[in-house]
Amino acid sequence: MGEAGNIVAILWAPRDALHSPSLQDRSNKILWVSRIPLVAPEPLVIRATLANSTRTTTVSVPGGPGPSIINLPAPGCWTLHLSWSGHTDELKLRYVA
Repeated sequence: MGEAGNIVAILWAPRDALHSPSLQDRSNKILWVSRIPLVAPEPLVIRATLANSTRTTTVSVPGGPGPSIINLPAPGCWTLHLSWSGHTDELKLRYVA
């Protein structure tokens, strides 16, 4: 759940973990569920920052919160700054090698 409680990330992760790089036979599937009703959904923009690093990446989920495949470029603990339809939240996800 996001720190502000505005969004939840439901993981359908292979072997109970998100992987970087992703596994050949499985995807890093995340269902994003917004607590705030969306009238006109805009893309969910994810700006991810790797812990103890300056490494960042940006991913966009068309149509806003919903099903997605989110592959991040390196294993580690990532802080995800999320924004969609004028709303924001932040959460941390771990990707393993």
